[in-house]
Amino acid sequence: MADDLQSIRQRLADNLRRLRTEQGWSQEQLAALAGLHHNHISAIERCKLSVGIDVLEKLALTFGVTAGELLD
Repeated sequence: MADDLQSIRQRLADNLRRLRTEQGWSQEQLAALAGLHHNHISAIERCKLSVGIDVLEKLALTFGVTAGELLD
């Protein structure tokens, strides 16, 4: 189970970083657009933070994708 959680966190981290860089956004810019703190974005991208559904939704809306797409 711990491996599954790490795998999901890693997929989210990879997708978040990819989408952010495709947009040309810094972590600070993404954080401002999503209404989050830049440390939060950094921790997600480093797989150091478990993300709740509300944060996942904020990130998905910011990128114009579904929450599922962030986890695929």
